[in-house]
Amino acid sequence: MRFLRWLPALAVMIVIFGFSSIPAKEMPSFGLWDLIIKKGSHVIGYALLASALWYGLGFQRQRWWLAVIIAVVYALTDEFHQSFILGRHPSLVDALVIDGAGALLGFFLSRLILMKKK
Repeated sequence: MRFLRWLPALAVMIVIFGFSSIPAKEMPSFGLWDLIIKKGSHVIGYALLASALWYGLGFQRQRWWLAVIIAVVYALTDEFHQSFILGRHPSLVDALVIDGAGALLGFFLSRLILMKKK
């Protein structure tokens, strides 16, 4: 039943894909806070994804980097996906910087929580 450990990561990927499928005209606008909320959502989403991926890998200390790499690769594929959505465009900055930072944050927070549990 090891495959069940991957269900949280799959669920997060589905949610990210769903939000990325929303055309630009249908995206909500948050006024002055728009950039902060939307980029913050990227960070949170990819933090959750990296944490879920590391969980799928059994929280193996020596494989944390693999969870981060998979999250960033998923971010790159998601940016490509956005290029097909009306009014959306791909952004390497989003994938490599914002989402990558989120993935690293997710790993560090997960590690901190695991260390506190011990």
